[in-house]
Amino acid sequence: MKMTSESKVKWIIGLLLIGSAGCKRLYTPPAISAPNSYLVVEGVINTGSDSSIIRLSRTVPLSSQKGSTPETGAIINIVSDANLSYPVFEKGNGYYISKPVNGNGQTKYSLKITTKSGENYQSDFVSAVNSPPIDSVYYRVKGNSINIYLDTHDPISTSKYYRWDYTDTYIFHTGYHSIGKVAQAPKDTVIFRPLAEQIYQCWRSDTSTSILLGSTAKLSQNVISEAPILSIPSTSIKISNRYTINVNQYGLTTDAYNYYRLLQQNTESIGTIFDPQPSQSTGNIHCLNNPAEVVIGYITAGTPAKYRIFIDTHNLPAWLSDNPYSGCLLDTDYYHPGQGQNSIADFIYTGLDIPVNPIAPPMSPIIGWSGSSPFCVDCTLNGTNKRPNYWTDFQ
Repeated sequence: MKMTSESKVKWIIGLLLIGSAGCKRLYTPPAISAPNSYLVVEGVINTGSDSSIIRLSRTVPLSSQKGSTPETGAIINIVSDANLSYPVFEKGNGYYISKPVNGNGQTKYSLKITTKSGENYQSDFVSAVNSPPIDSVYYRVKGNSINIYLDTHDPISTSKYYRWDYTDTYIFHTGYHSIGKVAQAPKDTVIFRPLAEQIYQCWRSDTSTSILLGSTAKLSQNVISEAPILSIPSTSIKISNRYTINVNQYGLTTDAYNYYRLLQQNTESIGTIFDPQPSQSTGNIHCLNNPAEVVIGYITAGTPAKYRIFIDTHNLPAWLSDNPYSGCLLDTDYYHPGQGQNSIADFIYTGLDIPVNPIAPPMSPIIGWSGSSPFCVDCTLNGTNKRPNYWTDFQ
């Protein structure tokens, strides 16, 4: 049977498709597997009465499953154009904290960094831009979420550019309230847990990850109203009890605002062909050993403004939050359950379970403990049981 021209074309296309299906190989673009590890510098030189907090880290390849890695062991100093120097002390995990600078509006500041490997970095000298006060931070219920907003204004127009970040904290409880613990001495003994070592109630804090910016440069007045800060879904454990958010407001120069705006576009606005295309964000930090080296970050200076609010669940709709402890189970562990076994030794002394409540028949000694997994009992795995100094109870 003779093949027509159309049949031949279809036959050839079919062979090509079969061949291409059998020869597929995973392609890893060079940008994904590149081993470059760039220094990332985050922070603000606080010229007010509070400390300056600087965070150093290193980027990882896009193919890595890990996030950025902390840069430890660095020597950091804040320097001024008046030849003053303020050391910034290492606190661990890539964080460095200085004593208050208490600067003035005429002085310019720079950050000098020497890494553990001996590389030297320095930011450009920048003028301090003090933030005006925040007028208010408030929330509104919208659908199945609460939205948090900010209002601010500057009657003297020190700056028309703003950046915000925040730290939020919430209280939570685990699935079970443990009143027992394994003693260190005598070994393999369950004792009653001291109240100061309770692990049922904890606080957890998170910091903002989005770049939050505002500008009044194109407005007739230097007034910002209803700037969106955060949206929290109704199912979030954050608002299942009591929640607080502390918002920081920074005044920016035009150059700093343009840097953060470009960084915002590169990290949050890409996804369709109509979004801005990525471009390199050039900060104001440079490697003195190798001027061609890319350094990520932009150091600003000034006194930020702060505003904290609390939100209580009894002021919200009767929402039902997702409970991470809903699948927790309570086991019963006995000292001598029979057949020569000791469940306390097998599960509690080994750390598989944390003792919760003692098991004791009326007028009899303790014969065992109920217990559950550390995740279901120990809140310090996801937070801290130390009450924050800014925390207040329900109003």
